[in-house]
Amino acid sequence: MPNGERPPGLECLRNARVTTFQPCGPPPMTTEGAEALTRCLVDCSNKSFKSIGVEYLMAMQTSDWLVERLVSWGVTRIFGYPGDGINGVLGALQRLEGTSKAIEFVQVRHEEMAAFMATAHAKFTGELGVCLSTGGPGATHLLTGLYDAKLDHAPVLAITGQAETTVRGAHYQQEMNLDRLFADVAVFVQEAVSPAQVRHLVDRGIRMAIAERGVSVLVLPKDVQDEEWKEPEHAHGFTQSGPGYSWPKIVPHAADLKRAADILNAGARVAILVGAGARGAAPEVVDAADALGAGVAKALLGKDVLPDDLPFVTGAIGLLGTKPSYRMMRECDTLLMIGTSFPWSEFLPADGRARAVQIDIDAGMLGLRYPVEANLHGDAADTLRALLPLLDPKQDREWRRSIEDDVMAWWQTVEKRAMTPAHPVNPQRVVWEMSARLPPDALLAADSGTSAPWYAECFRLRQGQRGSLSGGLASMGAAVPYAIAAKFANPTRPVVALVGDGAMQMSNMAELITVQKYWRRWKDPRFVVCVLNNEDLNEVTWEQRVMQGNPRYEATQALPDVHYAKFADMIGLRGIYVDTPEGLGGAWETALQAERPVVIEVKTDPEVPPLPPHLTLTQTKAFLSAYAKGDRRSAQALRHGIRQAMQKNSS
Repeated sequence: MPNGERPPGLECLRNARVTTFQPCGPPPMTTEGAEALTRCLVDCSNKSFKSIGVEYLMAMQTSDWLVERLVSWGVTRIFGYPGDGINGVLGALQRLEGTSKAIEFVQVRHEEMAAFMATAHAKFTGELGVCLSTGGPGATHLLTGLYDAKLDHAPVLAITGQAETTVRGAHYQQEMNLDRLFADVAVFVQEAVSPAQVRHLVDRGIRMAIAERGVSVLVLPKDVQDEEWKEPEHAHGFTQSGPGYSWPKIVPHAADLKRAADILNAGARVAILVGAGARGAAPEVVDAADALGAGVAKALLGKDVLPDDLPFVTGAIGLLGTKPSYRMMRECDTLLMIGTSFPWSEFLPADGRARAVQIDIDAGMLGLRYPVEANLHGDAADTLRALLPLLDPKQDREWRRSIEDDVMAWWQTVEKRAMTPAHPVNPQRVVWEMSARLPPDALLAADSGTSAPWYAECFRLRQGQRGSLSGGLASMGAAVPYAIAAKFANPTRPVVALVGDGAMQMSNMAELITVQKYWRRWKDPRFVVCVLNNEDLNEVTWEQRVMQGNPRYEATQALPDVHYAKFADMIGLRGIYVDTPEGLGGAWETALQAERPVVIEVKTDPEVPPLPPHLTLTQTKAFLSAYAKGDRRSAQALRHGIRQAMQKNSS
C-alpha cells in the first residue's frame, strides 16, 4: 500500500495467525468492510500477500524465523518433497518468494533423492547441502542419502517434520522417534519442543555439520513450526546463539613436520595416495610429487584431485584400480597418504614393507589403514605448504621414470581394451569415446555397479573437470540426483551422469522427470544421462562368479529391457539409442550440443568383465568354478576375461 497505508478492512487481521481471523470487537463489520476484506483476501491469494505486506497480515511464525536464519547461514537452495508434517516451513519458504531472501526449493520425486542431491551439492560446491521432508515415511526415506553424506564426509542439514508435540507418545499417525532414527547417521540431531529452542538448534546443527563434515538433523513438530516466534528470553533456562563459522588453520607442530620430512627424504621409492581431502591441495601435491620423485595414485573419491594426463598420475587404486597403481604400491618403500580413507588395505604395501606418513584433517582417520610413523593432523594444503621446504629434491629419478613408463603403457592398454569388439557394444568404449569429447569444464557423476569401474578406468579426466559418486556407501541410484545437484550449482557447465540400467529402474528414471521440470531454468541446457543397458545387475553377477564361484543366477540378475531413450522422448527430453560402437562418437557429439537434456541409451555387452588390477589365484579358481557349474554366458565372459588379463599383463 502507498505511504504505509493500511489496506481497508484489514484491522481485524492485525497480529492474527494466517489461518485465524478474529474480528476486532463491536461494532460488527460493515458491509463495505466485509467487501473490502473479501477483495483483499482475493488479492492475497493472487499475489501471495506481497501487495499488502506479510508483516501486517500475520505475526512471524517459528518457521519464518527458521527460514530467515537459514538465509543468514548462506543457504540458497533446498532439495525436498512436501508433506503436511512440514507445511509450516514450506509456507515460510513461499512467503519469501520474490524477495532478496528467497531460497530456491527443488522438488524431487523421492526424499532419498533429495538427500543424495544435498550430498552432491556439498561435494561439488564445498557448501552446506540442505534437504527437507515431512515426518514419518518422508523422514525414513532420507536415510540412504544421509548415510552417503556421512560416509563421504559431506556437510548436510536435514530438516524433517514431526507429529504435534501434544500427541508425542500417543502412537499417533506418522509419529516416530526420529531423534533415535537419525542418531547413528548424524553428528547432531534434536527435536524441538519449543520455539525458544529453534535458534540454538539450527545454529549448532549447521555449525557442527560444517565443522565435522557430517550430517545434522533438525526435527520440527507441526505445532512448533506454526507457533508465534519469540526470541529466547534473557533469563535463566534460556540460551542465545548466533550464526557463523569459518574453518581454522590447522597445521601440525614443527617437530612432527620434521619427523615426516625425515621419513620421506630417506625413501628411495616414494608413492603418494590422495583422496577427496586433498582436493584443495592439488598444486602442493604436484610440488611434493616432483620433489620426492613420486607417483600419485588416487582413491576413487579423489579422482578429480589431479588430472589423469599428468605423466606421474597412476590413476585409481583398489578393486577398480589400474596396473600402475598396483605395481607402485607393491614396490614402494615409502608411502605418503593425503586426505584419504581408502578402505582396502590389501592394495597398500604389505605391513612393514614401507614407512608411512599420513596427512588428514580428521584425526580419526590417521593410522587407520596402514601403520604410520608420522601422523600429521592438519589441512592438506596448509600442511603440505609447511612440509615442502623440508623436503630434499630426489636426484635419482629412475623410480619416477619407471612410473611414467607404466602410466604411458597403461593408457595404451585401456584404449586397446575399449576398442575390443563386444556384443553389441563394449561398455569401456562408451566411456572412452565420452572422455575424448567432454568439454574441459564438464562435471560427471557415476553410479555404483559396473559404471564405477568404467568411470575409474576409462575416463581420462582433464584439468578443470570434476567427477564424483557415492564412495563409502557405494549406493546405487546416486548418479542422476548427483548430476541434477551439480547442474543446479553450476548451470552454465555441461553435466553427465553415467548410470547402469539397474539404477535407472531402481530410482533414476523418476528423476528424469525432475530434469524435465527444471531444465529450462538452466542457462546452459547441456545435461546428458548415459544409460548402459545390458539387462543385468552386472556388478553383482561378476561378484557371484569371481568372489563366490557361483554361476550367474538368472532369478536375481536378469533385468527387464526398458526403452530409456523412448522414455526421454516421451517426457519432452531427447533420447538417442545406440547399439553399434560406430554410433558412439556421433551420439556423444550430438548430446553435448543439444538444445535440451539428452538420454543416451547404449546396448552394452554384459560379459565384458570389470577385472581388478591383479586377479588372484583364488578369484581365478572361483571364476572357473562358475564356468564349470554351467554359467550359460561364462564361455563368452571367459574369452573377454582372458583377453583383458593378457592386455593388462602386457602393460
